[in-house]
Order: sequence, then structure tokens, then C-alpha cells
Amino acid sequence: SRPGLDIVEQELIPALDKVGADYEAGRAFLPQLLSAAQAAQAVFAEIQQAMGEGESVRKEKVVIATVKGDIHDIGKNIVRSMLEANGFEVLDLGIDCPAEKVVETAKAEGIKIVALSGVLTLALDSMKATVEAIRAAGLDCKVIIGGAPVSAEACKNVGADEWAHSPQKTVATCKAWAAE
Repeated sequence: SRPGLDIVEQELIPALDKVGADYEAGRAFLPQLLSAAQAAQAVFAEIQQAMGEGESVRKEKVVIATVKGDIHDIGKNIVRSMLEANGFEVLDLGIDCPAEKVVETAKAEGIKIVALSGVLTLALDSMKATVEAIRAAGLDCKVIIGGAPVSAEACKNVGADEWAHSPQKTVATCKAWAAE
């Protein structure tokens, strides 16, 4: 029996998925999305504590950062909260993050998933430089980019594996990659 994990899989994640779907459909808004993510994080923390050593949740680590030259972090913080609420361990490298810091962290922590965020158009250049640095270092990472200027075309130009405008798509993509 795995009551803690059952609660996460049968109640918590479906509830987050519903709030995410409502947000995408315009029935819920940013404050509701943030509240849901924070509530889910609190519940997840309680469940983990209650489970103790018995049934551990193997957490996939994700590096997240707002790229060099960009200081916007609201979207990044929402995505971080949603990833954490979905059981990921998120290493948040903050804002204005140089490519080298992403590469060093990914290498040191054996990271398989990197999420890059940016709101400014110039962030695309920093995303490209970061993806190039990851590839040049020979790291086997999947990279997802998010933020206002990203698109399918930007994703291709940057060299990322995927792009997203919503926290839900980012979480779904990361979950699929973690399962590979």
C-alpha cells in the first residue's frame, strides 16, 4: 500500500491539472494558479514527511533559470512552484543567469532537464548561447524554453527541445521527459 503516493497521484496532480486547464481556458487567473501551486506544495511536503523513509518519491531534478540579460521571474517562479508541486526537485538559479552557471550546475548535479525562461526579446540570444554551452559541454540534457518571446520558430533557432507558454505544458513536457 502506498497511501501517500496514491493521494499525490489520484488527488493532488489531477487537482493541479484542473486548475491549469481552467487557467488556460480563462476560467482561472494568475492568483488562483499561484495559490493552487503553493497549496499543492504544502500538501506534498506533508505527505513526504508522513511517508518518512518508507516510500520515497524519486525526484527528478530540474534546473530552472531566467537567462542572462533578463530579470523577470514571475513566470519562472510559477513554473518552479508547479514543478515542485508535481514532485520535481527544482534547482532555481535565479535571474540574469549566465550560461556557464547552468552548465556547471547541470554537470555537477547530473541534470537531465533544463528550463530556461525569459520575457525580453533579447532573452532569445541568451537562451541560444545557453543551449549551445550545454551542447558544447556534451551534457545529455533536454531543454525547454518559456516566456513571452518564445515560439516554435524561436525554439528551433535557439536549439531547444521544446517550448511552452504555459506552466501546464512545461510540467507535462518535464513529466514526459522524466519518464523516458
